[in-house]
Amino acid sequence: MEEADIVVIGAGSGGSAAAGRLSEGGRYKVAVLEAGGRNAGFRTLMPGALAMQTPATNWGYETVPQPGLNGRRGYQPRGRGLGGSSAINAMLYVRGHRWDYDNWAALGCTGWSWDDVLPVFRRSEANERGADPWHGDKGPLHVSDQRFAHPGSHAFIEAAEQLQIARNDDFNGARQEGVGLYQVTQKGGERWTAAHAYLKPRDNLAILCDAQVERLLFEDGRVWGVAYRRGGEARTIRAGRVVLAGGVFATPQLLMLSGIGPGRHLQDMGIAVQVERAAVGGNLQDHLDYIAAFETPGSLFLGRSLIGSLKGLAGIARWKLNRSGPMTSPFAEAGAFLRTDPALPAPDIQLHFLIAIVEDHGRAKVKAHGYSCHACVLRPQSRGTVRLASPDPGDAPLIDPQFLSDSADVDALMRGTRLMYRILEQAPLRRFGGRDRQPFDLHDDAMLEKLIRARADTIYHPAGTARMGSDEAAVCDPQLRVRGVEGLYIADASVMPRLIGGNTNAPTIMIGERCADFVRADS
Repeated sequence: MEEADIVVIGAGSGGSAAAGRLSEGGRYKVAVLEAGGRNAGFRTLMPGALAMQTPATNWGYETVPQPGLNGRRGYQPRGRGLGGSSAINAMLYVRGHRWDYDNWAALGCTGWSWDDVLPVFRRSEANERGADPWHGDKGPLHVSDQRFAHPGSHAFIEAAEQLQIARNDDFNGARQEGVGLYQVTQKGGERWTAAHAYLKPRDNLAILCDAQVERLLFEDGRVWGVAYRRGGEARTIRAGRVVLAGGVFATPQLLMLSGIGPGRHLQDMGIAVQVERAAVGGNLQDHLDYIAAFETPGSLFLGRSLIGSLKGLAGIARWKLNRSGPMTSPFAEAGAFLRTDPALPAPDIQLHFLIAIVEDHGRAKVKAHGYSCHACVLRPQSRGTVRLASPDPGDAPLIDPQFLSDSADVDALMRGTRLMYRILEQAPLRRFGGRDRQPFDLHDDAMLEKLIRARADTIYHPAGTARMGSDEAAVCDPQLRVRGVEGLYIADASVMPRLIGGNTNAPTIMIGERCADFVRADS
């Protein structure tokens, strides 16, 4: 039987941060179990390779049919392998609004206010702009400016400024609101995943890839190990403490497979209930997103054509030569955080401007050049679930975000979409001669709602399925300890009681950092 002081399940954003910090100093023997591979190839390292994801790097989940989306199944990409979703995402470094964290604290997550988490964000960060009251420059996570932003991204910023939307060169600084270019998790033109940042070679850190965890092992209310399968062989590793960081879908799945979760559901699956915890797999929240796409003449924007392919090959060659040029792009180069009501405590809409046409998450082969813009509702009211499809750990869970089940989300997305179109109609973008692929009357509520239900889907920020809190119903306490099982912690976005107002990679890394603090304090 293998043995470690601490086992971390999952080497994604939270797991990498937790394992990296816990292995510092050599005090603990740490083992990381990761279901995927090492993600060391150019498809991971080259930022512009977003469209080259394969089943080796992306779990490629789907939701159950969504009544709010005309019965469509939504797409739910999740990173597989070292770095998790930080190995396949758009690399945008966004923390969320300070109100989000103060709200967590108000909901009973003691110690998670903005003043509590800001020092953790700062210590995790190596921002190339240097240190200031909001940023750090000595952390493991490299954050860079975009050096080769597309002219269209600059035009988007100019268009928003014509509507008196203030330019913001730092969405993670003194204020979030405004329009600007995103900073990205890159170093020297390469994608800088959480695994690159935290999983440094150390004698006391063992990283086991291609290890499919099947269940947690615990007795008398205390975890003592993990059962997993590797190379077709069933294995067990003993540990004094276990950090679960499988992500918003896999974390509740593994808890339920281990007998921790809603009792009736576990019984229906033929799983003995070890710890009755109804909140496991509940509270699922996600950023629903509507896309406006515009075809343009010529080949200034990215697109599928002979000249587009030739430009792409030239860009790859340039990147391989000196890590510069268009293949350093996150595609979603510019964006904005906006309030549709000035009385709101924080922006309720986020925009992502892309330098390509994106249909069906980039899976639709659109033979045209152009640009697109995404509008998402930052604080959705709809709540969904994650449930087991079967007791087999190899079967994907049933993911049901229940998109647009709350009418407030429909209203908010309509307001956000209209505000987005006002920006897109300004002269700096009109000069590209774009043709809307889905034209409609902006004043027609019924038509806009119909388009939203026909086209909207996630922008990849699920959260909340193992929420923390001070109440007994919460899955884990504010120190990320799972209630009912001593020695078990969670370090991923599933612990968020409410979805933050922004992209979730940086907050998940912060959660992993804090989890390491809590484990050390308990030890």
